[in-house]
Amino acid sequence: MGAIGENLQAVRARIAAAAQAAGRDSSSIGLLAVSKTFGAEAVVAASAAGQRAFGESYVQEAIDKIAQVGDPGIEWHFIGPLQSNKTRPVAEHFDWVHSVSSLKIARRLSEQRPPSRGALSVCLQVNVSGESTKAGVSEAELPDLAAAVATLPGLRLRGLMAIPAPAEGFDAQRLPFARLARMRDRLVATGLSLDTLSMGMSDDLEAAVAEGATWVRVGTAIFGARPSATIGTIGA
Repeated sequence: MGAIGENLQAVRARIAAAAQAAGRDSSSIGLLAVSKTFGAEAVVAASAAGQRAFGESYVQEAIDKIAQVGDPGIEWHFIGPLQSNKTRPVAEHFDWVHSVSSLKIARRLSEQRPPSRGALSVCLQVNVSGESTKAGVSEAELPDLAAAVATLPGLRLRGLMAIPAPAEGFDAQRLPFARLARMRDRLVATGLSLDTLSMGMSDDLEAAVAEGATWVRVGTAIFGARPSATIGTIGA
């Protein structure tokens, strides 16, 4: 087994331990391998080790990588900021979008989703820490956006995503994740069917699992330090 496979085993063990500590079934927590800026060969190596869900943030890099990997069994998740002029390839090639933060983007994804692909699963990104430099909808704006997105054809609103500000210590890390979980619960109470909390990364996944994460997004702990430039082809 190569380094990526060993890293995947270690991350899965962390998720399982965190789930046990939280009294949760580890099978309810999906591992999203964040492969952005890593080449197609890294995806192939992770796939060979049993990983089937991958997260990408840069549209053209991702589209090229999807073609290079050429595995219809892989589930592709778009997790980065999405500009309106890039929605079509995302709607056409991805299974999930975690980073919807405006009705305009959601409408474009809805209009551009090929019917043959089925509904595109989407999460609304919430700026849970209120950072001026961070993408995402505010808590106050969330209910109206969620209600509108839930009605769009071609989309299935699954839940919420957040990237909190870094925090030191387990208890401090849990706070924004707990806040996001409460937001999801309030939306469910209005009648929306939401099953997803996309939260937690390499440094804080245990805290996210403790607060109900259903997807944790892990890159560095699987693939290593992020390269400064994208590796473009398998074997490069």
